Amino acid sequence: MEAKQGITLLAAAFVVSPLALGLGIILLIAASDDDGGGGGPGGGDFELSAGMLRVGKGYVPEEYAGLIEKAAADCDQGLPAGILAAQLQAESNFNPRAQSKDPATGRPIADGIAQFIPTTWASSGIDGNGDGKKDVWDPEDAIPSQGKMMCALLKTAKKHPGYNGSPVELALAGYNAGWGRVDQFKGVPPVSFAKGQTYNYVKSIMAAQAKLTAPDVSGGPEMSGEWTKPVSASLGTPYHQSGGMWSSGYHTGIDFAVGVGTQIRAAGPAKVVSASRVNSYGRQVVLRHADGMYTQYAHMSELKVSAGDTVKGGEVIGLSGADGNVSGPHLHFEVRTGPGYGTDIAPLAYLRKKGVKI
Repeated sequence: MEAKQGITLLAAAFVVSPLALGLGIILLIAASDDDGGGGGPGGGDFELSAGMLRVGKGYVPEEYAGLIEKAAADCDQGLPAGILAAQLQAESNFNPRAQSKDPATGRPIADGIAQFIPTTWASSGIDGNGDGKKDVWDPEDAIPSQGKMMCALLKTAKKHPGYNGSPVELALAGYNAGWGRVDQFKGVPPVSFAKGQTYNYVKSIMAAQAKLTAPDVSGGPEMSGEWTKPVSASLGTPYHQSGGMWSSGYHTGIDFAVGVGTQIRAAGPAKVVSASRVNSYGRQVVLRHADGMYTQYAHMSELKVSAGDTVKGGEVIGLSGADGNVSGPHLHFEVRTGPGYGTDIAPLAYLRKKGVKI
């Protein structure tokens, strides 16, 4: 993590190498459970999971689940709780008394469940539980501090759509090696950097977060219907196209080229979170799906649903239009980890994993 100036601590291995110093680090912990890590390709091939955490042996300890979920919810950038949980698992295996030491000198380097070095804790640690002090050994302080740091890194990552890696992957790389390394490599540092420590840190956390996240079934069995394209039309502006017309500096969804009055359908079974007119998006609908993810449909000419409704996959939710900040009629479609702006992920990859041919 950034707080360790490039030191990676893997829960499955007690002796690892720091990225910058080239020294072995010993992680001292009281007990070891299953680390739950997993390999897999990098470069954005993982689907982010949203929703509640899996709690229990081999997953997230019950006493920390609420703290992790709150730290994620407090971030307005779309930070999944599973990412924070997978980081804590990798950093300390959820042990609040974990401490990493230089085996050559015995000098302590990083402390606590989130493995902060003293200098970074002094500047970035917060009093998460409001007891008047910030204690690196107290998860009620360390986990909110971890969430705050990751949220800031995620916000920075979204300003660099041209970098190699998704915003969450870039934030993880910055947490592990420092944002300067992300800038240096214009993305997640490659395997050739520091013997692949940062690359593998990002890869393992992106894989582990899915295991630590439980499917969100709060919608209940009344949700039905197939997953489908929101409209039968050709694609227009792609996801993450950069440009000055967007406040984020890049396009946060995908566009479908349709004229005014075309029926817009729910991509999958969902509950309606909002159906209203919102600034530059114009008339829009936001849906929450059973996996905890959200889809957004913007620039409509007419809304056919209301907040609180339950819709089937393929059900008409509105008509396309040119409402809001647009140069012409089209459907703007986003997939999000949260209901609000700035929580977007790659929409085509998400739809394809739901079986939609697009």
